[in-house]
Amino acid sequence: MELRKDPITRSWVITGDDVPDITPRSQSVCQFCPDSPQPVQLITNVSGMPGMPWSARSVVHPNALYHVEGEPARRGDGIYDRMRGVGAHEVLIENPQHERQLWDATDAELEQFLLLAARRIQDLKNDARLKYVSVFKDYGTSAGQEFEHPSSQLTATTFVPRRVLYELRAARDYYEQKERCVFCDIISQEIKQNQRVIEMRGDFIALGPFAPRVPYESWLLPRSHEAAFERMGIARPGSLRDLGALLRRTLQRIRTITDEFHLVMHTSPNSLHASESLGYWKTIDEDYHWHIEILPVIGGKSKSYTFKEVYYSPVTSETAVKRLREARIG
Repeated sequence: MELRKDPITRSWVITGDDVPDITPRSQSVCQFCPDSPQPVQLITNVSGMPGMPWSARSVVHPNALYHVEGEPARRGDGIYDRMRGVGAHEVLIENPQHERQLWDATDAELEQFLLLAARRIQDLKNDARLKYVSVFKDYGTSAGQEFEHPSSQLTATTFVPRRVLYELRAARDYYEQKERCVFCDIISQEIKQNQRVIEMRGDFIALGPFAPRVPYESWLLPRSHEAAFERMGIARPGSLRDLGALLRRTLQRIRTITDEFHLVMHTSPNSLHASESLGYWKTIDEDYHWHIEILPVIGGKSKSYTFKEVYYSPVTSETAVKRLREARIG
């Protein structure tokens, strides 16, 4: 397995002829349940809830795409660039209970899972080789769900993913023009207009973006400015309970429309070891704003949006948010 860079889009692609089989398959014994006899390489535990040995835990992905050993060894091949797949690939087990998904979990359980994610991101950013840490969840067959047990995944890479690069550059450009965070300005306008706000809880807001890529796309953001999720989560662990509650309720709303979705957290890149050549690191604490993006998978359009040059959403944000607001949830 190796990483190759597209010289036109500047996207890194992981490829190889010995790609591990990640086809979802039913297992008689879940390797992530507390009483599983199958060995799992444990990385981090978060302290147990009453009656449980642990609340959330991180383990090495059984078919990891990235490995921590070695150096990237980036090298040229004519006009092309390639490097080894150095990084980290982990499974974040959200709950010890096999049937307790995020939308069924308690506020305390969600708080523990989010704290685990914050700790793992913070720990991996101490590695100067790693430039970005992604946390994501794919739920449903069409979304590419891999495991039955409630879980998300984490990847730490020696590069910043292209979508995040777009955000970083746009946020930097906006800040250079107005000396304000574009995400903060979006939140302020959305609260004033109240057309695309799904719900607010504590310091957090769930909203439908003005230009959605897919129907019912939803974002969760802190209303107070903060570039790094893990910094907020470690410094203000109590805030994670409000975030967890809002995440649970937003997923419950989305599940009244569809059972399948992609979820990804966008936090700041590894500024502990900032690049001297890339300008978006210079004002990142002022211009970037961490957030969670949820992209529902709707019927026959489950994959088409990922290949389009212009995204198509047959439902406006205003209509989508109205329906999500009115959804009956627990």
